[in-house]
Amino acid sequence: MPRPGDARPFSQAISQVGASVFSPLAARVAAATHEVVPLHVGDTWLEPFVGGRMQDLRVEDHPGLHRYGPTAGLPELVDAIVEKVRRSNGLDADRDRVLVTGGATGALACAVAALADPGEEVLILAPFWPLIRGIVRTGRAVPVEVPFFDRVDSAEDALAAVEALRTERTVALYVSTPSNPTGRVIPTPWLEALAGWARAHDLWVLSDEVYESFVYRGEHVSMARFAPERTASVFSFSKAYGMAGSRVGYLVGPAPLVAECHKAGVHTFYHAPTAAQVAAREALRDGAEWLARVRDAYRVAGEDAAAVLGVPAPEGSCFLFLDVREHLVGGDLMPLLEGCLEDGLLLAPGASSGAGYEGYARLCFTSAPPEQVAQAVRKLARRLGR
Repeated sequence: MPRPGDARPFSQAISQVGASVFSPLAARVAAATHEVVPLHVGDTWLEPFVGGRMQDLRVEDHPGLHRYGPTAGLPELVDAIVEKVRRSNGLDADRDRVLVTGGATGALACAVAALADPGEEVLILAPFWPLIRGIVRTGRAVPVEVPFFDRVDSAEDALAAVEALRTERTVALYVSTPSNPTGRVIPTPWLEALAGWARAHDLWVLSDEVYESFVYRGEHVSMARFAPERTASVFSFSKAYGMAGSRVGYLVGPAPLVAECHKAGVHTFYHAPTAAQVAAREALRDGAEWLARVRDAYRVAGEDAAAVLGVPAPEGSCFLFLDVREHLVGGDLMPLLEGCLEDGLLLAPGASSGAGYEGYARLCFTSAPPEQVAQAVRKLARRLGR
């Protein structure tokens, strides 16, 4: 047990979590004297639609805008989410099955807190969103990385991959589709097979669907359609509506699970920001046109970046995951990342998305205006000799 006078006075779980998962060079950017395009972070250059920005909200129109609200979410937002997941995701939902959270990050943290005891294991399909490994660790559970998106070609392969790492301590499977960082959309038969496998072994499923609105090839299918009794589906307004700074996400699942996640939320962030929830409600009501326009812009940017870099176009999400192993120096990615910084762009190291991906880098093609991304991608292509 750590003590202030110990050589290691802090929790091992927190000590194992990095603070700069998206770029080890982030601290040096502030000292840069040239423009740096932030391709390392998953964000958008766009402001939310008019009506969903903070300056659009008035206390006269929304009494209580700056006060505490119901800890499970504003009723009008919860009702809108119920309608949305029934219509768009094909999920049977009601108010008791929805929890509004401090971003999708908060939703996943609540789910891990509710589902896993210390030492129990969560299987994570890799490469993965960089924060999920730390979320599992800070929940005192054990992340088990399953090589998947670059290794699996069929539903049978998918089952073999997860079964190979399942143990008696396994309690949950984390699935992200569309995938951050690979841009892959997991085919429906694979999701159905994985859901059946989870049911056969009595496991929970954490279904990360924050990029559901950005599918360019194929279709997005919610995994909870195949195992609703054991799936926590997680969504976000950050990606779909350009509201990352607002910190609003939501979790949909079986009512008993949602009740336990609610407890975890109350004792961490209490509830999502009231004003941001109002903006989220406006987004569900009036943001469809904005979303359609943004989806087209993202698709064009992703296809251009992929063509220039000579990799397949993304099926969804906002990312490319680049194999740069031939450019490592003594197995080290840092010289390449430093060279990219000199060129005026930042990439996220692949190791943040899983062990064994030290020779990869993640690129977000939506984090800056298209013309800036296009120029940065061409600089990267020249550096990579592509």
